[in-house]
Amino acid sequence: MQQPSQIDHLGIAVHSIEEASRLYRDVLGLEVVGTEAIPDQKVRVVWFRLGEIQIELLEPTSDDSPIARFLEKRGPGLHHIAYRVDDLPATLAALEVAGVRLIDKSPRDGAHGMKIAFAHPAGTSGVLTEFCQPPR
Repeated sequence: MQQPSQIDHLGIAVHSIEEASRLYRDVLGLEVVGTEAIPDQKVRVVWFRLGEIQIELLEPTSDDSPIARFLEKRGPGLHHIAYRVDDLPATLAALEVAGVRLIDKSPRDGAHGMKIAFAHPAGTSGVLTEFCQPPR
């Protein structure tokens, strides 16, 4: 398996993007990179740049979204860490061969035009882990 090239972003679940953005934008002075609604994931996101890494705030748009369930069980906080890879299908194949439990066995569309896939926390030391491949 090819090594991830970098941490792409940290996903943070929040009840309100507007409220949570105050810390990152107004207090920490981070640059807003963009916002996007992702209907099939029932989430709205905003990104802040922090060097080479982005902070991604995730707000549910429906009570039955994965982020809403996360917030209900755990409250606001770190939701996932995302690693950038050059070949997502090959990464997923290598993870599967290694016995890592996958949520996504094949890439799907994500924010920023990226292809994404998640590994289950049970196989990644308790951390929901996303692998993402930028558009070519």
